Amino acid sequence: MQPTLVILAAGMASRYGSMKQIEAFGPSGETILEYSIYDAIRAGFRKVVFIIREEFLEDFKDIYEPKLKGRIEIAYVFQALDAYVGNRKVPVERKKPWGTAHAVICAKNAVNEPFAVINADDFYGRDAFDKASVFLTRDCNPNVYSIIGYDLLKTLSNNGTVNRGVCQTDSKGNLTAIAERLNIAMVDEKIICDDDQQPKELPLDSKVSLNFWCFDTSIFAYSQKLFDEFLDENIDKPKSEFFIPIVADEFINSKEGIIKVIPTSAEWFGVTYKEDAPEVKKSLHRLIDKGDYPRSLWAQ
Repeated sequence: MQPTLVILAAGMASRYGSMKQIEAFGPSGETILEYSIYDAIRAGFRKVVFIIREEFLEDFKDIYEPKLKGRIEIAYVFQALDAYVGNRKVPVERKKPWGTAHAVICAKNAVNEPFAVINADDFYGRDAFDKASVFLTRDCNPNVYSIIGYDLLKTLSNNGTVNRGVCQTDSKGNLTAIAERLNIAMVDEKIICDDDQQPKELPLDSKVSLNFWCFDTSIFAYSQKLFDEFLDENIDKPKSEFFIPIVADEFINSKEGIIKVIPTSAEWFGVTYKEDAPEVKKSLHRLIDKGDYPRSLWAQ
């Protein structure tokens, strides 16, 4: 069974102002998201599910359908505040979405096969999609999920510190925890975290999570159960969010199953704000010059 790619894109409009204003990163006007879809198609994914806000549906269709139709099946899912909250009343002061794990729940009626989840505004690289596809088609089941683990060294910035979810693993390479570490930088050839946690120095071979997950469809019911518990405790907290690592930690700690950390050699770069764009464009054009991607993704 060919896997599906689920893309977390409900927050994109808030950062860019309008879907039509998304930055073009490729030589032919491609968005960063198009490179993820291109890599997914090459890796054997058969369907892409966009999780978006309903008001941006037509913008998404205008941007992506002319390029993707006939190449991969397309579906759209809306992450609304009242989706999957049961009979609970969402407080009027609540404005922001419930978080990434809630977004995954919203996709459950559009996904019937093992699937990967990624951010819309990160570049993950071909190797990551190849390895995710192999896992999803061969090894994924209700008791075995995975996360793609990136080399921390490859995600540091020359322009300042970064925050990363550092993966902790057991002797078999299975995830035991994700520790959110702050203010990470290379100092005198050592990786140092300037936060209140220990250890201050991280191993040079540390793996980090960049929100590239691989799940069986069993994740939907499991996440819904935890979301119900989350809402019972947090529905009146306007800034509370239900993230995928919350579900992952509970899945591991309750012995429901394991989450494999699958290492990738892929180069990662992210774009969160418009100020990130110049360096991302340079990185992408280096890969194009190497021949990793065509100058026009959809010309053929």
